[in-house]
Amino acid sequence: MEKQRNTIEFEVQGEYALFSDPVTRVGGEKSSYHIPTYEALKGIVESIYWKPTIFWIIDAVRVMKPIQTETKGIRPLSYNGGNELAYYTYLKDVSYQVQAHFEFNLNHPELTGDRNENKHHNIAKRMVQRGGRRDVFLGSRECQAFVEPCVFGEGKSYYDDMPGEIGYGFMYHGITYADEAVLEEEKDKMTVNFWRPVMKTGGIIEFIRPEACEEKRFVRNMERKVFGKGNFTGLEEFSEEEARG
Repeated sequence: MEKQRNTIEFEVQGEYALFSDPVTRVGGEKSSYHIPTYEALKGIVESIYWKPTIFWIIDAVRVMKPIQTETKGIRPLSYNGGNELAYYTYLKDVSYQVQAHFEFNLNHPELTGDRNENKHHNIAKRMVQRGGRRDVFLGSRECQAFVEPCVFGEGKSYYDDMPGEIGYGFMYHGITYADEAVLEEEKDKMTVNFWRPVMKTGGIIEFIRPEACEEKRFVRNMERKVFGKGNFTGLEEFSEEEARG
């Protein structure tokens, strides 16, 4: 797999993970997909480093440990007040290698002056080394995770000797918000994307870009947020040392 410009690579680990379609999260039982969603991994990368000047593309994930689940009885708050018993099925003892790269967000012409490719890349790599700028979660807030640098593809995966491929069928990919829409028909809208992932030998799943998803659902109209003085801090937030490679 060819490495893109402005790439970061890291391993994320946690005791539990819960990756699911947000449509199924309204209430009641919750059950995790067996593999991470694009949206969940994008959230992790944005917790490591994000500015509205850029947007992240998740290129691939590598499943490092055997896929196993655990069901827990949870008492979430009920919409009618009080608590009710529900069963959540989590992934247990997970570890993933992730490869992602950023591109400039052309939906924000007001941020043209902040488009310094080298500085954003250098800062992103430093934030990987620090474990991220914000708390990291594996699909759900109760599933805390930890990030450290790695070289994607190095080290042993439980699925290195897996014969053939595993298809996961129709699956939630992620959400395209108006701020990151690439296709004209998705401008000023919130769009939910779906795809059919395949895990290859080595535990590797290569993602397609959000705009390449052929099955979509337009949820609602949505305005792009405009950034400027008062609601935006660009590269000047960081020292010259942090922005140097």
